[in-house]
Amino acid sequence: MSPPAEKPVLQQIRDLLPRAASPSLVFPPAKFAVVDGSVLLEEERFELFGHGFFYPIKIGDVYDGRFQVLGNLALEPRRPSGWLATSSTEHTYVALKIFARDTRAGDDKMAENEFAMYEIVRKGKRSHPGYHHVPKALELFKLEGPGGGIHWCLVQKPMASRLLGESLLKGVIRHVLLALDYLHTECKLVHTDIKLDNILFKLPKQEGTATRVLDEFAQNEMKSPSPGKIVNGMPVYRTRLLGAVRDTGRTVLSDLGAAVPGDVKRTEQAQPDIYRAPEIWDMVEGRHLFKGHDPERNGYSTHAHLAEVVALLGPPPLDLLKKGRRSRDFFTADGQWQAGIEIPDMTLENSIKEIGGEKKASLLAFVKGMLQWRPEDRKTAAQLLEGPWLIGEYGIARR
Repeated sequence: MSPPAEKPVLQQIRDLLPRAASPSLVFPPAKFAVVDGSVLLEEERFELFGHGFFYPIKIGDVYDGRFQVLGNLALEPRRPSGWLATSSTEHTYVALKIFARDTRAGDDKMAENEFAMYEIVRKGKRSHPGYHHVPKALELFKLEGPGGGIHWCLVQKPMASRLLGESLLKGVIRHVLLALDYLHTECKLVHTDIKLDNILFKLPKQEGTATRVLDEFAQNEMKSPSPGKIVNGMPVYRTRLLGAVRDTGRTVLSDLGAAVPGDVKRTEQAQPDIYRAPEIWDMVEGRHLFKGHDPERNGYSTHAHLAEVVALLGPPPLDLLKKGRRSRDFFTADGQWQAGIEIPDMTLENSIKEIGGEKKASLLAFVKGMLQWRPEDRKTAAQLLEGPWLIGEYGIARR
């Protein structure tokens, strides 16, 4: 492959000179189509919305003197993913994550804590192959709410989502494991919230297809404003889906909002109930391995979830039970199940529906490397990268 043509000297000089801020887009005066008050929009479904803790974002407004909001961005239907905006100083598109103002103890530090995690990631070892599979934060700034209080805003590069066919699946899982190996070994962080929503794809450098998709988003908003309504004096908009991006960049494991230091001992629950390991199951099977449905409670319970784990793995070893503060809530002194709910009739082998034959056996061995009672018995991300199922018939090297 021939090297890229060198830019003319004058163009190189221009690139080094500071550029004037881009002018803001002028949105047409046309009002958005009003959504009926009985219809809940995506933002209204969040618990904190009804408490008045959300910032009243208005499409077309400019925040911090630089960022003009173009729309309520969704990478998947009906799943808000932040706000797409332009940066007048960087002359590019950005994604804004605006935090709710929460009065609960400690929650006012959520944005700062998340930004601190991104800073740890940014300052890590760039030569590690997982470095580029974890997104970085561009900056963090404050917005003062109309009723007082501070709303933090995290600025990142826009990303995309795409369907994962079988041909892409192993490559995506490999990239996720590289990201995890980087977080675990170089940053000493645990993600704790791995799920399909947080596995995204970098857009190519903002030229060609990527720019067209983002430009189309902005143009469509100006031509046909997103439907919305006013709730308690606050504008609320229906999300707008980002157009399809055929050629995406690297897979990234996004959203470090729930990440925690891995070298600090913790006993509290770190993950959402249904996304407790192995989250990779959702990618392979398109469904959760564990449901934790308790018929008596007509919903999730730890007892039902643990019963499913016992069904797949057998009872935990006694030495592990002796370390647990709540072990006797579920097991007798000699390790027998006593949680008052039946252990379901299920096996790991029968739980795999989408893959058969030799591929199934190889996948089972891969998953069993993660599904171990003792943490020290579980394979690390680096070890999983060397697994036969992931390397497969092509002998793809780990890095």
